Amino acid sequence: MKHTIDAQGKRIGRIASQAASILMGKNSAAFAKNKVSTDKVEIINASKIDITARKKTADIYVTYTGFRGGLNSESLGELITRRGMTEVFRRAVTRMLPNNRLRDERIKNLTVKE
Repeated sequence: MKHTIDAQGKRIGRIASQAASILMGKNSAAFAKNKVSTDKVEIINASKIDITARKKTADIYVTYTGFRGGLNSESLGELITRRGMTEVFRRAVTRMLPNNRLRDERIKNLTVKE
């Protein structure tokens, strides 16, 4: 089943938590923790979300390469200009899913349209 979430005028976290819940299959009667749900989620109007100017500078995304001195950080505004809103939603939903072997399979069922 395909679910469509309209992101216009809403916050990132609200949309991401709703999408993560659907991707885990919690809205289905046949929910099982160890199964990947067949539901697909599409987020539309991603570029029209409600982001404050303070949030663009205050939210910091930190990644680590695994090497010495490999700690990289960038603000939300820099991430939007570099990768777009698609990457912002993908990271938000990915971090709300359980960190296990099924995470990669579940995130493949997410599509984001700006």
